[in-house]
Amino acid sequence: MASMKRDPYELLGVPRDADEQQIKKSFRKLARELHPDVNRHDPEAEEKFKEAAEAYEILSDSERRAIFDRYGHEGLGARGFESGFSGFGSFADIFDAFFGGGDPFGAFGGSSGGPIQGGDVAVSVEVSLMDAARGTQAAVDYDVVDTCEHCRGNGAEPGTPIKECERCGGAGQLRSVTRTAFGQLVRSHVCDACGGDGRIAVEPCAECGGRGRVATRRTLEVDIPAGIADEQRIRLTGRGHAGERGGPPGDLYVLVRVTPDERFVRDGNDLVSVIDLAAPQAALGARVSVPTLDGDEEVEIDPGTQPGTVITLRGKGMPSLRRGRRGDQRVVVNVVIPRKLNGEQRDLLERFAATLGDENLSDHSDESLFARVRRALS
Repeated sequence: MASMKRDPYELLGVPRDADEQQIKKSFRKLARELHPDVNRHDPEAEEKFKEAAEAYEILSDSERRAIFDRYGHEGLGARGFESGFSGFGSFADIFDAFFGGGDPFGAFGGSSGGPIQGGDVAVSVEVSLMDAARGTQAAVDYDVVDTCEHCRGNGAEPGTPIKECERCGGAGQLRSVTRTAFGQLVRSHVCDACGGDGRIAVEPCAECGGRGRVATRRTLEVDIPAGIADEQRIRLTGRGHAGERGGPPGDLYVLVRVTPDERFVRDGNDLVSVIDLAAPQAALGARVSVPTLDGDEEVEIDPGTQPGTVITLRGKGMPSLRRGRRGDQRVVVNVVIPRKLNGEQRDLLERFAATLGDENLSDHSDESLFARVRRALS
């Protein structure tokens, strides 16, 4: 039987309302403590490291974190978020997101000195239901690691040379040989002098300190397509962290939050609304105004309309992202029975009630209320 997964907040030692910086700081600390090449005295260090990395993957992704907060690990599995670092791909990717270049301890192969793709960035944006129906643009602000413009990403002060790393001979990697009971174990890891680049700037860039990348804040106008639903994500290719050594940038994922509208409940591409109708109006019939996404619309209420009757307004729902056609709006009639009556109103109702017979109260619909209740309970 598989062991029960631990709470990611407990694993990282952060409160449930922790912000992104707290989560990142805690994981960085744990990663350095638990990495198998550093923590050699603990035989469970590697497993603990994997647990911490998986916890960080959940809490650093706003969509995964929201699902976990609501439904736990079972919810993540049901939504298709498999464990095993699906957001990063590998341990090296996780370390690249924090330390800017592969696994700094070399336990998982390290970097070969080739191009490294930049990490992805996730942000969220909030729009109204009306904006989600019509489509809109929304400004998002986010922090990103970008290529240094001063040195164009090579880490050297403009006009100064870049020399081959003397420590690794330009390979970008160092090899260590360990004797074991089974023979020699050769391990490769990123050169700690050049960071895997194989070259070192004689005079490091004054703007980025020789790293070739700088932290900056971006503001981007994002197109929100008509028909988008709550918690759907928009992927913007190449808008994430800058890559290293000629690697491509990561992507930006925008999580869309659609705020509730007190007039409607969304059901797929359909909208559901409720209108209150006085009992005499339901009995006699009336024309009432119903709110829709296109403005108020006059709706005909047939005489004898019963509580819970649904009136369908074709094409008044949300547009479909794929097909373009709009859903429907279902208007549920809530027949309101008056609670407080004055003397005249009571007298009128008593005289009216005295005139009612079985023919007035019989259900002439295709299916009686009792039959509908029995079907619902069966």
